[in-house]
Amino acid sequence: MVQKFGIGQPVRRLEDPRFITGRGRYVDDINLPHQAYGVVVMSPHAHARIKRIDTAKAKAAAGVLAVLTGADVAADKLGSLMPLMPEDMGGPKGYRTPRPILSSGKVRAVGDRVAFVVAETPTQARDAAELIEVDYEPLPAVVSVEDAIKPGATAVWEENPGNVAVALMMGDKDATDSAFAKAKHVVSIKLVNNRVNANPIEPRVALGQYHPDNESYTLHTTSQNPHGHRMHIAGDVLKVPQVKLRVISPDVGGGFGMKGAVYPEDALVLWASKRCGGRPVKWTSTRSEAFLSDSHGRAQVATGELALDESGKILGLRVDLLHDMGSHVFDASVVVPLFALKLAPSVYQIPAVFAAARAVFTHTPPLQPYRGAGRPEAAYLIEQLLDKAANAIGVDPIELRRRNFVPPTAMPHKLHSGIAYDSGEFKRVMEESLKLADWDGFAKRAAASKKDGKLRGRGVGYFIEEAAIFNDRMVIRFDPGGTLSILAGTHSHGQGHQTVYAQMVHEWLGVPIESISFVQGDTNEVAVGRGTYGSRSMHVGGNALKKAADAIIEKAKPMAAMMLEASVGDVEFKDGSFHIVGTDRSLPLPAVAQSLHRPMFLPPQFEVGLEASGTFAAEPSNYPNGCHIAEVEIDPETGVVELARYVSVGDVGKVVNALLCVGQIHGGVAQGVGQALMEAITFDNNGQLLTGSFQDYAMPRASDFPDMSSELTEVPATTNPLGIKGAGEAGATGAPPAVVSAILDALKPLGIDHIDMPATPGRVWQAIQHARSMNKAAAE
Repeated sequence: MVQKFGIGQPVRRLEDPRFITGRGRYVDDINLPHQAYGVVVMSPHAHARIKRIDTAKAKAAAGVLAVLTGADVAADKLGSLMPLMPEDMGGPKGYRTPRPILSSGKVRAVGDRVAFVVAETPTQARDAAELIEVDYEPLPAVVSVEDAIKPGATAVWEENPGNVAVALMMGDKDATDSAFAKAKHVVSIKLVNNRVNANPIEPRVALGQYHPDNESYTLHTTSQNPHGHRMHIAGDVLKVPQVKLRVISPDVGGGFGMKGAVYPEDALVLWASKRCGGRPVKWTSTRSEAFLSDSHGRAQVATGELALDESGKILGLRVDLLHDMGSHVFDASVVVPLFALKLAPSVYQIPAVFAAARAVFTHTPPLQPYRGAGRPEAAYLIEQLLDKAANAIGVDPIELRRRNFVPPTAMPHKLHSGIAYDSGEFKRVMEESLKLADWDGFAKRAAASKKDGKLRGRGVGYFIEEAAIFNDRMVIRFDPGGTLSILAGTHSHGQGHQTVYAQMVHEWLGVPIESISFVQGDTNEVAVGRGTYGSRSMHVGGNALKKAADAIIEKAKPMAAMMLEASVGDVEFKDGSFHIVGTDRSLPLPAVAQSLHRPMFLPPQFEVGLEASGTFAAEPSNYPNGCHIAEVEIDPETGVVELARYVSVGDVGKVVNALLCVGQIHGGVAQGVGQALMEAITFDNNGQLLTGSFQDYAMPRASDFPDMSSELTEVPATTNPLGIKGAGEAGATGAPPAVVSAILDALKPLGIDHIDMPATPGRVWQAIQHARSMNKAAAE
């Protein structure tokens, strides 16, 4: 029976009425009795010694409750935030950089936290912070990854000359060298993947309270991973058992990977609360502080080479990456170059691959996984290489891709990195995308653009991702009234988990969707959780939820049999009720659940209540993929790029809710287009941030987009029982190569074959002017 609200149905988000009527509850909406306010003092220097910090005036200021520095951190024997390193996953050893919650001795980036002021009001705290006098001795700074690896470059960490945090390599160098030696065609490219800021609609907020009566803490924070916050803050910084820290992450307004890590402020508010006798302390980031203190994304310089035979078949691929870590290896930032290497061949059959990356320290704020985390970088490089190869050997770019796709018959397809694609119909997905884009009708549209004095181009961006990681636990619990609750170890911060998990449970257990409640984001309510990142929730959480649902049925069946006066073997569960096979006698599941809550006369073989848990691990992962096609119009007199058409076709495996899935893709496209056309975090040569507000950092608006057409194709994954593949990062992965390819196609008649992101009007205009002057000189 097709369920109205079941799996596959385009159910509107159950969360939305609460959000759009202003009833969402975010951390900044939460205020506790006797609450104080914290302000962070940040370093104005990219590299400097801290010679002296004078806090006397600040401590004497009106309303000030505490002024904390790195010396106080040491006095209280607090720890630092520890990063994940490749060696923790069986990889090569690197240089580990614990991140202090307040710096002492040295600062290594603009925005390093130097002091924390707590006062009765936000204004008093900010005024007092201005009174802190820090005597800095400025030191030389190294800002770009290419400068950082030069001989004699200033060391970000004195114990680590050369500034390489860790070096990673994958593939077979000898086989790749041999492939290049016999190649008919070799093309190479160097690309800059620009540094961007996540800029979620809700900035980071932390509200901490120490409870003297039982020496415990409560933290309300804007986190994608509350259980991870508990683990790192309790274990790394406060040095207390995890049971002593409760972390609550309520409604969160976007994360994009940036809110997956523990920041110094998360620990500072807890420590400050203890220092202030248990008074709650709230810190709220301003937008200016967010540009300095939030982790950034991307920031990679990539060099790639592609070897092909005379027929255009790819023989080999070389990849060399310089990936910016900023001042510290922060949280899981090393996974970005790791994924960029693992997925370097993308969806193409490449017999020989050698890929290497160096994670490099610079005197800039730390970076972290940002929507896609290495997958967009990999897709951008290989797609640009293919376009360049097509141009060099005189083959249509679409035909070149057709010749080199991994066919469905080759599945599972093992890569140089050891991972194996389990499923995928890449050629079919591209063909569907070409049809949706009206590829054959482009010439007519280009002619119309030319009449208007515009240049029109089209581009393709194919991508594949590795989605889902770790295990997780989901719980289904009935209350005495028969209402069902889902307790999720994952965390929704815009994805719509309340809706899709309810759809799943509604289909499996037949409980009315309006009778299903959803609990997440509280470490006291949800015993185990890993959070949400890397498109993991439907694969891991969904399959764990299925196990919990199956366990509920098995637990309830004996009670149902007793109530129906039948043997367990004669009872089956169907359409939300237990039935005696071959009769019309049945009992709905909620009625059985209510009976299991009876306060007396419960047979001894039954436990009180009805609850079950399920766990599932992403071992192995899944591999969503898709093809995006962009068309642009360029005004050659101004360099303005207009995104004229945009289509995508995605293979996300089994679709749970197409409406929400397409919404996720559109949001990702907006971020990918933003990176391709306008977004860039920029520093001067001294490490000063030049793009510190929305006056300097451009963000895409709705008016920058055409109506986007997106379709989904189902090629179920074989790596999990539900056949699910990830979807949340698809748009951000496919958009940059599609958009930049379209720009270069439009500029091709002028002889322009390279432009770095973001393709701003100024950058495009300069490229056009340079090409015109070169063409004029050649004609003379």
